[in-house]
Amino acid sequence: MNIQIFGKPKCFDTKKAERYFKERRIRFQSVDITRYGLSPREFDSVRRAVGLENMIDPKARGAELLPYLALEEQKAEKLLEDQTMIRTPIVRNGKQATVGYCPDVWKTWE
Repeated sequence: MNIQIFGKPKCFDTKKAERYFKERRIRFQSVDITRYGLSPREFDSVRRAVGLENMIDPKARGAELLPYLALEEQKAEKLLEDQTMIRTPIVRNGKQATVGYCPDVWKTWE
């Protein structure tokens, strides 16, 4: 299993996700999304796995404007440009991915 957790430093759900994998002694790579971000390929992989709408954090500053963009590609471009609007944590296991705290899904990966 090759787990990556993309999260924000002060995100409670990111800390819970990290604790979930630590308690089960599953190694993971933690990535600060505000500092390093997702590469375009990683972004597309997560987008295919969970859908673009699930990736949007409705509480993020600027996210209220995203519904007014006409095309999904414009929304994706804006999210990739300003990754603080992405909901965290994003947990990846190869081509599989989840957004938010999803221990029920992670159990199936073990």
